[in-house]
Amino acid sequence: MKIKYSELIDQTLYFPTEEFNVSENNLLFHDIPLMEVVEKFGTPLKISYLPRISQNIQKAKSWFKEAFEKTEYKKNYTYCYCTKSSHFKFVLEEALKNDISIETSSAYDMDIVKSLYENGKVDKNIEVICNGFKTDDYLAKISEMINSGFENITPILDNYRELDKLTESIDTTFDIGIRIASEEEPKFEFYTSRLGIGYKDIIPYYSQKIAEHPNARLKMLHFFINTGIKDTAYYWNELYKCLRVYARLKKIAPEVDSLNIGGGFPIKTSLNFDYDYQYMVEEIVSQIKKFCEEEGVEEPNIYTEFGSFTVGESGANIYKIISQKRQNDREKWNMIDSSFMTTLPDTWAISRHFIMLPLNRWEDTYERVFLGGLTCDSDDYYNSEQHTNAIYLPVFSDTKPLYIGFFHTGAYQETISGFGGIHHCLMPQPRHVLIQKDENGELQYEIFREKQEPEDVLKILGYK
Repeated sequence: MKIKYSELIDQTLYFPTEEFNVSENNLLFHDIPLMEVVEKFGTPLKISYLPRISQNIQKAKSWFKEAFEKTEYKKNYTYCYCTKSSHFKFVLEEALKNDISIETSSAYDMDIVKSLYENGKVDKNIEVICNGFKTDDYLAKISEMINSGFENITPILDNYRELDKLTESIDTTFDIGIRIASEEEPKFEFYTSRLGIGYKDIIPYYSQKIAEHPNARLKMLHFFINTGIKDTAYYWNELYKCLRVYARLKKIAPEVDSLNIGGGFPIKTSLNFDYDYQYMVEEIVSQIKKFCEEEGVEEPNIYTEFGSFTVGESGANIYKIISQKRQNDREKWNMIDSSFMTTLPDTWAISRHFIMLPLNRWEDTYERVFLGGLTCDSDDYYNSEQHTNAIYLPVFSDTKPLYIGFFHTGAYQETISGFGGIHHCLMPQPRHVLIQKDENGELQYEIFREKQEPEDVLKILGYK
């Protein structure tokens, strides 16, 4: 009879994997000895393994390079990092090592680009794709930067007003794009995306407002599906509609030379994750090429804006199981030393799952449990894994501490929960540690931010 946790994993999951392995009864994440990290920095703990950011960018570039060669695609591919996934300086600096462009979504993003320039991390040739609904402040900062010599900034028009405002404030010629308001999946609450301009309105708008514009040049058509890049009839149907607009536009606007297919590459949320990235890239590239050939138009440069894919798999959250509550004959609640609602808000807000594994005691027997956070909110829990409708962990013991990790948590969690601010039930922000490798492959640790102390919280609340 197989009763050890390690045996459970062996018979139900693909293990070990590229990221995970076990040595001496303890879990390794990218060869990082996590129990040593816990002993050094304590829990709760957030870690960011920075090399993973560059690894994923290079993977995507290689997939598109191979697809271009296989299909004899004649134009270029550009990898943009979607900053809203994680705005942290250490993320941007790692991503920028890989010859990428940046995608922004707010006025504050423009301040980040300026800061990177002032600190010598980018020059004025950096390519910036400006998405989102643009407030007057956002438009003013875009205009200011273009006027000051950032020639590769491309605002993507979300509505008709934006071009008028940009025209008033930009002194030179500038490139623009148009975002297509794609149709949402049938199960979505709305029929059409609130972002962008409708399919049928783009050609008339170009003819009336852009074709004879003295300064603005339309260079890019932007397309994005909220549910991501998936091999479904819905995705391919929306892509074909986008390509029809591109082909019609290209015939009257030869200066249009780029198609931005947005973000949407998934990240691993289960050890049984199965997604053929190379196939999807080759299929997208071949469909774009085939469609353009049939329409007799030149194929476009292809842009992507991968955010979660870039940074998501670099992150992990580590907790200690501090107690077990037995509420009835079947329900055992393992309590973590933090809160899911405040450190992994997607688990509460959108029922998101992450890879969850124990850090130690892999040779112990296991039990089915639920995981509870420390807030007094009944929604502060985690009760299933993506590959199963239950959670199994080594049996709780008062004398043998158990530590668990949630992995691939690097995208969105800190910005959604509010980094360094006030959290539900005043749960403190955990310590955040960056992990890098030196030129000899040795692990290097740096504390990015210490955990919040009671004094920090009271000061924000006005008590000090």
